[in-house]
Amino acid sequence: MLADPLRRRLMLKLSALALPLAGQGTAIAQARPDAVRVLCGYPPGGASDSIARRLAERIAGGYARVAVVDNKPGAAGRLAVEELRKGPADGSTLLITPASVVTMYPHVYRQLSYDVFTDLAPVAVVASTAFALAVGPKVPASVQSLDDFAKWCKANPALAQCGNAGAGSMPHFMAMLLGRETGIDLIHIPYRGGPAAMQDAAAGQISAALATEGSALSLEQAGKLRVLATTAAKRSAFFPNAATFESLGYRHLTRSEWFGAFMQGRTRPDIAARMSEALGAAVQELDIREAWHKLSLSPATSTPAELQAMVRAEHDFWGPLVKASGFTPEA
Repeated sequence: MLADPLRRRLMLKLSALALPLAGQGTAIAQARPDAVRVLCGYPPGGASDSIARRLAERIAGGYARVAVVDNKPGAAGRLAVEELRKGPADGSTLLITPASVVTMYPHVYRQLSYDVFTDLAPVAVVASTAFALAVGPKVPASVQSLDDFAKWCKANPALAQCGNAGAGSMPHFMAMLLGRETGIDLIHIPYRGGPAAMQDAAAGQISAALATEGSALSLEQAGKLRVLATTAAKRSAFFPNAATFESLGYRHLTRSEWFGAFMQGRTRPDIAARMSEALGAAVQELDIREAWHKLSLSPATSTPAELQAMVRAEHDFWGPLVKASGFTPEA
């Protein structure tokens, strides 16, 4: 047994070491919330909601003890962003949102209650989807390529129609960009969502539609649509026979609608980084990748800094285009 003086000196040293460790333990406990609220700006059943619920399952038991999805539908996804802005900056609230809510909305709405660069702290990209240009039975079967479609539209200007997900949506401006790049005077037909536009194209009500890959997939598989090109950076896993706009020389049409995770803008960087790591690990899991595939989504990951750069790049890309289009920003 140690002599009493030596034992006392050793105990004092151990006590001194324990104090900073205890402080670190308190900080870690504060940084790891007991529960996380995962905000989704859309109703249950859609892609955003499905992504939020699958990721909440992975957050629970790791980053936090429990994670609960809180749907805040309304105002095209803006209500959930406002909820995040007003919430705590302790890492207990996470927002899952499509890119357009943070990259395009500053240009399509005159007033936003949030500033995407100060009120949101980027965490990670978790999924992405490209857009598909598809034609239906209103377009002759001989039209099998984008070049064919451009020539047909120029020969039939009254039928040069392209449905999209609604005025001010990313597919709306993608279609406008398509018309500018190809020299087609496209007639833009807005719908309440991409699936409705694709369904009308498949039914022969309109000539073509530009919407997310998932909106076209089942109709294309049923032989009701022909996908002429996609906005993916490489051949789409969902439409392997369709060319990419980039391969056809239209590099500005290489765009995607990614889904990102954000925290309250004042959240500490180390907390955002910890959540980013948790989400990145989740997206690599086989069952998550399979779930994304069923949703016609591609898995994606990023660091907070990479997501911040993506937001800035997309924001700056769409701003001049929206302005040049003559689009009147909504209230």
